[in-house]
Amino acid sequence: MSLASASFDVPATDHYAHDWALVDVETSGLVARRDRVLSVAVVTIGPDGEQTGEFSTLLDPGCDPGPVHVHGLTAERLRGSPTFDQVAGRIGAMLQDRVLVAHNAQFDYDFLAHEFARARMWLPVSQRLCTLALNRQVDPPTDDMKLGTLAAHYGVPQQHAHDALDDTRVLAGILRASLRQAARLDLPLPLVACPPRAESRFTPQPPKTPCAYRNPGRLAPGGPLRQGMKIAITGETAHARAELVGRAVAAGLNMMASVSRHTSVLVTNEPACDSTKARRALAEGVPVIDEHTFLRLLADVRAGTAHEATAAPAVTIAPPDAATAPAAAPAPTPAPAPASAPAQVPVTEPESTTAPVPAEPVLPSPSPGTAVPVPRQPADSVGSLDNPLAGHRVLVLGGVHADAAAARTRVVELGGSAAINLSASVTDVVLLARGEEDRRMSRITALELPVHDGHWLTAPASIDRGTAAVRAQKPQILPRGGVTDLPVPHGRPAPDWYITASWAPQTDCEIDVVAFLLDEDEQVTFDEEFIFYGAPESPAGTVRLLTGGPAEQTIAVDVASLPPATRKVVVAAAIDGVTTFGTVGAIQIGAAAGNSGAPIARATLDAATTERTMLLAEIYRRGPLWRLRTIGQGYDHGLDTLARGYGVDIAD
Repeated sequence: MSLASASFDVPATDHYAHDWALVDVETSGLVARRDRVLSVAVVTIGPDGEQTGEFSTLLDPGCDPGPVHVHGLTAERLRGSPTFDQVAGRIGAMLQDRVLVAHNAQFDYDFLAHEFARARMWLPVSQRLCTLALNRQVDPPTDDMKLGTLAAHYGVPQQHAHDALDDTRVLAGILRASLRQAARLDLPLPLVACPPRAESRFTPQPPKTPCAYRNPGRLAPGGPLRQGMKIAITGETAHARAELVGRAVAAGLNMMASVSRHTSVLVTNEPACDSTKARRALAEGVPVIDEHTFLRLLADVRAGTAHEATAAPAVTIAPPDAATAPAAAPAPTPAPAPASAPAQVPVTEPESTTAPVPAEPVLPSPSPGTAVPVPRQPADSVGSLDNPLAGHRVLVLGGVHADAAAARTRVVELGGSAAINLSASVTDVVLLARGEEDRRMSRITALELPVHDGHWLTAPASIDRGTAAVRAQKPQILPRGGVTDLPVPHGRPAPDWYITASWAPQTDCEIDVVAFLLDEDEQVTFDEEFIFYGAPESPAGTVRLLTGGPAEQTIAVDVASLPPATRKVVVAAAIDGVTTFGTVGAIQIGAAAGNSGAPIARATLDAATTERTMLLAEIYRRGPLWRLRTIGQGYDHGLDTLARGYGVDIAD
């Protein structure tokens, strides 16, 4: 099937008309730095929608082809095919000066970047577009965002799933339909800039050996070292630093790159030195010993307490039920562990008194620390008296930030979902002061969406019932501080969880989503467990930062493979410069099993005012299960201060 004769029908505006290079790769695994491309297909399309080129080939990866049951590419079938470096020039020529398009584009982009690096060439891509991210903005009424699901929804024929060329042709049809929907909704395309990436920057370092023992505390005067103690070294040493670290790790000690209040002891031969570690040790009262004493104590390290296993059992999570239980909220300082709650039941947990709390909306928002009644949304609850907005997705326009935040809170109280952007799932629009001046109003009028004033939310009895479309799977709507268990498929390993943060597109600032892998002391075990744009993957690849566009970023967490010391993964966001989150407005959080799965939970966080750093959500261990908690807690300080609070060594 050729696309040359297909009517691509690209919307005729500069916003949606580009030179496109649609790409699909089949790979031997999921880790770009380790696995190889087995087949690749590229279809090029001009701004007018006409196909201008097509290329596909099998590749000899020089390694085991991996999951043959998925892609069907056996070693025998690949034998005799060209190697990637033999076709890199042709692929590069097709990608040059075009926008790379793929479904889960970062996956294909990363694999191509690594293959080009192995061929000692640069990947000639300056922009990419992810059709998965684009459809998250469009939000069609599908149960997930898989390629096959979207193809069925848009009426695109699919003949051979996981065949690179057929998937690329299917992708062309999905792109065509998605661009039409984006133009209909007047959505900006989530184009991602792709500057040249050096191999040393985007290839994670080999993982450090995680310590298997809990931190027993500080070294007592004259006492022994115990397994799990956090040890830092500074200054010149008589023995090679690598030797000292190796011996300490072998003895069960936790070697740290920085000093915090949780450090057990600092080793230095120059106690009066002015290093950052020495100054911090003095300020925190951390014990200091010299190298000779450290070596003597290494000869008799006492047994420690092992971390609990972190793998969740294969259980099926029950549907929502009653009862909630309060617990303490997270902060960059140690906080009480959250209390247990029934499976899949959202609870609201009080704010910690150890950290600043952003101002709450004036009305009708609850006070911090109070339990919020969260309406559940079974399929038959649409239009019920208790949840008159169940099944509705409401976009609030206009008003000062506090009033808009209060209106969105009210939407959730009435059983609805608060939208932050116009999408195909929006069912109603509420106009506050000057909301009619919003640029989206002309599009809303053309779509004939119901438009209401603010009084609509104060009179539930007047809300039309039964007008909202019901999806087979609806996300659980969590309030700020809400908690829910992450379901585990029966008989299968725990899936990767994708925590996606999105916001209204910004023109005067950039928002960075980050993550911290924390132990029971609310500290990173080493600096590489701080995930950000400059280090987008943890050393073991268990936590990754994925960029879907300028207004969407995702933290992917492989909970089944997290190190034993990791008790939680905190997801945060930061703004560089003078812009605050009060100006940005609401941030939407969605949690999904897999990169194209349907969100099982969603929250809209918009309590910020002057904050430049926000804690968005966390995944943490509670008994045998992993749980998701929304946070929505902000700080006026920058990301560097937040990172230091979690024990990351940030250079002054």
